[in-house]
Amino acid sequence: MKSKQLISLAAIMVAAVLFVFSNSLFAQKKPAPWEVPAKYKSMKGKGDLATGKELWAKHCKSCHGAKGLGDGPKASGLKTSSGDFSTKEFQAQSDGDIYYKTTFGRDEMPAYDKKIPDDGDRWALVAFMRTMKK
Repeated sequence: MKSKQLISLAAIMVAAVLFVFSNSLFAQKKPAPWEVPAKYKSMKGKGDLATGKELWAKHCKSCHGAKGLGDGPKASGLKTSSGDFSTKEFQAQSDGDIYYKTTFGRDEMPAYDKKIPDDGDRWALVAFMRTMKK
């Protein structure tokens, strides 16, 4: 009887270790810091919120979610977190930082200079992202 209990306990322990290991193995990683060229940091643009909202729904919502919380339907399939745009950290970035990241992308974040070729439209996205504050 005692050996069955030990075997059961050992099986539970192995299962627990495997569960913890597999969760850490598949957990999304925080993306590395972005290197934004200095010329973009001070850039400012004007953007139409209605246009930004429309472009967001078409191009961004699937990963970043309707409210920019990083909870879009494709987000869980990404290797890195798609971020929460409502945070103070995100909102503290300059408009130029956000514009650069949206325009040129990196890793799993696609570049939108071809998909959204109009600079004014990309600035509209920046303006819309600014509305995602907590």
